[in-house]
Amino acid sequence: MGIGGGGKADAVSYYTASGIAAIINFPLWKASAIGQSGFQLASTTTLHPSFPPALPPYLSRYLAAMAPPYKGVFATWAGMCWARATIFYGSERGKELLRQRYGVTGAWAGALPALVTSTFVQLCNMPIIRATITVQNPASPYRNTTEALRAIYEKGGVKGLWLGTSAGIMKTVPKYMTAVVVKDKMEEWLDPVPENADNARSLLVQRSAVKAVTAGLAGAVLTNPLDVVRNECFKREQSLGPTLRGLVEEEGARFLWRGMGKNVVAVTIPVAATIFLADMISRARGL
Repeated sequence: MGIGGGGKADAVSYYTASGIAAIINFPLWKASAIGQSGFQLASTTTLHPSFPPALPPYLSRYLAAMAPPYKGVFATWAGMCWARATIFYGSERGKELLRQRYGVTGAWAGALPALVTSTFVQLCNMPIIRATITVQNPASPYRNTTEALRAIYEKGGVKGLWLGTSAGIMKTVPKYMTAVVVKDKMEEWLDPVPENADNARSLLVQRSAVKAVTAGLAGAVLTNPLDVVRNECFKREQSLGPTLRGLVEEEGARFLWRGMGKNVVAVTIPVAATIFLADMISRARGL
């Protein structure tokens, strides 16, 4: 007999875990948004005179992008917190429903609920996503998310608030479907921890960590190009088609891996942290 399999979905565990992950991740998300949007930073020396001069330029730019000011931090945190938790919790509950009531098994049991919940979340969050990314531009005249939302609405109306929705759905839905399916598969593939093992607690932590990191990494790598396209839609204020054509004409295939390193970190950490912490919190609560 072993332990380590997935238990019943628990909303408290997922929302708590997602909130913690969103706090940890904000500076990484900020750096990723700046890199993928092609925003130009001021001199890292001007921004951060304490940076050691021996740092490689890439690392200096990355640290500069992560550093304050943190505009839109609360809106970003709230959006990430409810969105990520809703996707993972909704996917777990949906999987249970499909299996118990309709006999759906295999990858589809996890993928279909992830498709529905991540699409719903993306549609709800789109104005906040656009505004919070807009204020990360060091040249942005907006002091906060509210000012950015007001300016976007005044310029483009309701349609402007949801500009880039198709690219956002193309980016978010596959990412979370991939993460959910990989998480479920890792749950099946990883050996359960023997109940009588002397180091059972340590093995459970390692098992959850492997599952979580693998799921987060898979989602981040596969959807990086879609992140770039979505952010460019915001910057150019164009729909998906013109934005994609412009990227191909200007950068060729290079845009596919633009900001990949930052995105892998910015996406893998919150997704992995949410999965891992939800496991740990759920076990601590005896579920």
